[in-house]
Amino acid sequence: MMPHAVIFDLDGVVTDTAHLHFLAWQQIAREVDIDIDEQINEQLKGISRMGSLERILRCGGAEKRFSHQQKQALAERKNALYVESLKQLNSDSVLPGIAELLAELHQENILVGLASVSLNAPRILQALELTHQFDYCADASLIKRSKPDPEIFLAACAGLGVQPENCIGIEDAQAGIAAINSSGMLSVGVGLQLQDADLLLPSTAELNWPLLQTVKRI
Repeated sequence: MMPHAVIFDLDGVVTDTAHLHFLAWQQIAREVDIDIDEQINEQLKGISRMGSLERILRCGGAEKRFSHQQKQALAERKNALYVESLKQLNSDSVLPGIAELLAELHQENILVGLASVSLNAPRILQALELTHQFDYCADASLIKRSKPDPEIFLAACAGLGVQPENCIGIEDAQAGIAAINSSGMLSVGVGLQLQDADLLLPSTAELNWPLLQTVKRI
């Protein structure tokens, strides 16, 4: 199949802000007397901000300690900490192979989309100097269901005007792979710990257009 479009997740695929998320969540967790580690942070990949907070509170047995308004305030404070940390991002923060792949896709007239549940995605792309490389970015604020639900990938397909079966999705989280597969797209996983991807790669450095053209459903 000659794909009509390639749709990227952002964090862990285009750039890696996972540690910045972790530091922000860790600070919030400490403020409510919960300790979280990198293992808990792995479970937050691809999950919305409020969904991540709920998991952290559940981890600390604190689901019922806070009202909805208090949870909103905690989530907003986490985002403020995270946004402040994004100031350190620049074009050098793009993961290996991604800039070259984006250039290849545009040269081949393959549409490029972004399917990130991060409300900060536009700001991050701007910091990375990649905004112009994406033909369409799904609006996370309009998404009602987080990954593994396929909603955001289907929104990216719709925005690009392509059918899911003619698209490839690239993810680094298990919830993201499940979302891609549910959407009907072909899935590429970055990280050998992932399961059920149509193509699995150890890192973004191996990504290239000739390889993506060989992806077939498992």
